[in-house]
Amino acid sequence: MDPISTFFSAWQLSEEDSRASTIKSVVIPEVEYHDPRTPETINSVDALCAYVGMFSANAPGWKAEVVKSDTIGKHTRVTVAFGGMGPDGKQVVQHGQYFVEVSDNHIIRMTGFVGTGEPT
Repeated sequence: MDPISTFFSAWQLSEEDSRASTIKSVVIPEVEYHDPRTPETINSVDALCAYVGMFSANAPGWKAEVVKSDTIGKHTRVTVAFGGMGPDGKQVVQHGQYFVEVSDNHIIRMTGFVGTGEPT
């Protein structure tokens, strides 16, 4: 599995040590992570593990899966489907788009956006 898919596969892991180990296997220690749901840029793998842990705690049983990607040089654009059972008992899928910089099979920088940028 590529480092980006491996990273997002960790979002569904409820066990903290397993989730952190998976993330740390594909992310550099000083990773930069930008996301509209973070109050500021995340600048360490430990902070990123804690952020992903909040997703796992707040959306138990949900998963994040790369559904589309394309790469130019060291930069990859990915569309990720976040899905699981909603509070109303129905399946929910939300999409996000990420721009990821990878070097030596490790994520060094990632910027995420809600949705996929469709014109409205």
